[in-house]
Amino acid sequence: METIVIVGYVAGALTTISFVPQVVKAWKMRETRDLSLAMLVLFAIGVILWTLYGIWVGSLPIIAANVITFALILVLLGLKLWYK
Repeated sequence: METIVIVGYVAGALTTISFVPQVVKAWKMRETRDLSLAMLVLFAIGVILWTLYGIWVGSLPIIAANVITFALILVLLGLKLWYK
């Protein structure tokens, strides 16, 4: 595997994992007041576009990281709407 692909997987893993503590905190605290709905929606759109870009250029690290990140954003959006 090329070094640049490994860098892509590591970068994708770190940025995706960075969302996990926020999801866990929102879930445990049952509180999402401090999360901006606009930010979550805009971020979700950006992640979808990154996923499409990854598909377009055939980059599995970009696709994988963004699909997982999108799932985490959906959880946060769901919690945001549920706890509102």
